[in-house]
Amino acid sequence: MNALRSWLSQLNRPEVTEFAVATGRMPSVKISGAFQAVDPGALTTEDILMLLSALGGGRYVEALGAKPSQWHIRIEGIGAISVVAARQGDLVHARMTRMQPSSAAAAPGAAAAPGAAAAAPPARPSQQFSMREHLAPEEAQRPPPRDPDAKRPSSSELAFDLRGAPPPPAEPRAGRPSTPRFDPRGEDAPPEPRAGRASAPPAEPRAAARPAAAGPRARPSSADVPAGALDGLLAMARDQGASDLHLVAGRPPLLRIAGELVPHGDPLDPAAVESLLLPRVPARLSPVLAAEGSCDFALELGALGRFRVNIARHRRGYKGCFRLIARSIPTLASLGLPDAIGLATRHHQGLIVITGPTGHGKTTTLTAIVDILNRETSHHIITVEDPVEFVHARGKAMISQREVGTHTRSFENALKASLREDPDVIVVGELRDTATVRMALAASETGHLVLGTMNTPSAAKTIDRLIDLFPPGDQQQVRVTLAGGLRLIVSQRLLPSADGKRMVAAAEVLPGSVALWNLIRDSKTFQIPSLQQRGKGLGIIRLDDSLAELVRAGKTTLEAALTVAEAPDELEAVLTGKRQPALAPDRKPPAPPPEASRPGAPEAGKGLFERAGALFGKKGG
Repeated sequence: MNALRSWLSQLNRPEVTEFAVATGRMPSVKISGAFQAVDPGALTTEDILMLLSALGGGRYVEALGAKPSQWHIRIEGIGAISVVAARQGDLVHARMTRMQPSSAAAAPGAAAAPGAAAAAPPARPSQQFSMREHLAPEEAQRPPPRDPDAKRPSSSELAFDLRGAPPPPAEPRAGRPSTPRFDPRGEDAPPEPRAGRASAPPAEPRAAARPAAAGPRARPSSADVPAGALDGLLAMARDQGASDLHLVAGRPPLLRIAGELVPHGDPLDPAAVESLLLPRVPARLSPVLAAEGSCDFALELGALGRFRVNIARHRRGYKGCFRLIARSIPTLASLGLPDAIGLATRHHQGLIVITGPTGHGKTTTLTAIVDILNRETSHHIITVEDPVEFVHARGKAMISQREVGTHTRSFENALKASLREDPDVIVVGELRDTATVRMALAASETGHLVLGTMNTPSAAKTIDRLIDLFPPGDQQQVRVTLAGGLRLIVSQRLLPSADGKRMVAAAEVLPGSVALWNLIRDSKTFQIPSLQQRGKGLGIIRLDDSLAELVRAGKTTLEAALTVAEAPDELEAVLTGKRQPALAPDRKPPAPPPEASRPGAPEAGKGLFERAGALFGKKGG
């Protein structure tokens, strides 16, 4: 059973007045002025922040301070809950109380009565709110008996969607009416009639309208979605190691774990998905979503971290994709990539391109390279992204992060302006069109180190793509520019690990060299695979060689490696021992035996003309 629901369901007990949590203490309920623990496990600050985010407080968590923050949320089966939280340094404390009907919302009949005085809003808690009574000595907190084999709930259980399994039946509270739904417009706001529908008399409480018999569980609608449902789903996705969370009308929430989509929970109807997604769209992008049908932006949720979001319309309603961004900046070592990639940061000018299919970690690798520059150099770094994903902390370098649509109109405009801002390094989130590539090549020629990403399948295809973006009359000049300025191409793939719980990276590394530049200048890029075969001394790493190392190290399986290999048959033969690796370039295969020495060769002793004559039925002569 959901631990958070279980704890909050204690508020249904008539003797419980509030539920409280604090850093380093056990979650407790207040009964007759004293706190009693409901779980023997002490909570950490991160656990409490996750809990508050799941309760709809994501926007309050980041700015939480000594001054208490208050918000409300309605939980089905429990009612309207008032949450008050504060933070002092590393200590976080919060209390949850069940709101009385008079304070949760105005009575249905009061707003309709003409001339009636508006109900006074409930008094806010004192600014001197403290949890000292909750931070009593340990002996005052008496934990309930617990199975010694039971384990403490994980963060995913704390942050689980509050629409999960039904809570245990609450003890009846005599004389207490059902709590009406909390109105986010304010406690004393009158109800607004829907357009095209006459005002109806006050409806019966929701609890009374439910049938007594338990039937099949209904699909969640917009009215059943709590304010913190999306925060809870994102927290669950992060705790389970997912890379993406998909919310699609008519489907359950989908988590991408180790490359596979895993459904979780019940299907969501279009109204529920719309109520989850549209409130998160920034005001500046609402017209874009209405006109173009999709929009992209970054979402910052305090303790839950940062997310790259795409929201789009489709046949059945809206859909949203949330890419989970790591809380800390990764390193090349943590990504399992060769340290040789970091050597390219020593160049003072030129072009570095990170390539690969969509969703294969290009931005993460680019971020790790930028972090090396930020930590080890005193350069001026300008990044142009759509949107900004990883936020770099202040380091030895001076770094400026600009977002397309927020700080600049387009990649091209940002690159053009950056040349007047005295940069040393320019980072382009994506080299997606001819104008952007043209500006990037021009910047790489004028004394700047330019880094960018492209959606191409291999290093050789990346060079062809860079050239083919331009009209035929300009392609020779582009070849000359690349021949002198290309420093590094990294093409990578992500594939499931051997245990199926995470993803591992395989990288194809093609550093700039005289041999490579000559092939580009002479329009012989079709010979690049041959150069890669014999170019280990130049620092070249083939994708299949990287895959073979991952399989030998037990980091991935042969089946997974074959799905992304450039030559699957050859890779399988090498790894299974059916074929020896390719010979070194200076070694030649043994010469075939002479034609005359082959056993059974027809007319092996005859000359060329005799054999030709026999072939056509003529006599040789």
